[in-house]
Amino acid sequence: MLRYRRLAAVVVGVISLVAALAWAGTLQRVEPRRVCMVNDRVYEKDQIPVEVDGRTYFGCCEMCKERLSRDAAVRAAVDPVSGAKVDKARAVVAADADGRVLYFESEETLARYEATR
Repeated sequence: MLRYRRLAAVVVGVISLVAALAWAGTLQRVEPRRVCMVNDRVYEKDQIPVEVDGRTYFGCCEMCKERLSRDAAVRAAVDPVSGAKVDKARAVVAADADGRVLYFESEETLARYEATR
């Protein structure tokens, strides 16, 4: 009986992994205000806006807010398609099923990313 329970657990695990991998390949466009741009995660509610040089970034807490205001490196990302450096405040933002965020320099590079998945 224990052998069948273990086998059932393995089968369920494999099915879950396959489903997660299939879903992980798709991205959903998200509003930048829902993203903590320090830890690059999307959230259900709006994040704390941080104005820097006329651009608005978002953080999830006071620590992230402080880091965004003083660390230019955290305000930038690399487009996974073109390899170009992008300003997170101006980027096209998309998230995977786990809430991880990617930043794209344009709608075109987001579409190209999706086409290769």
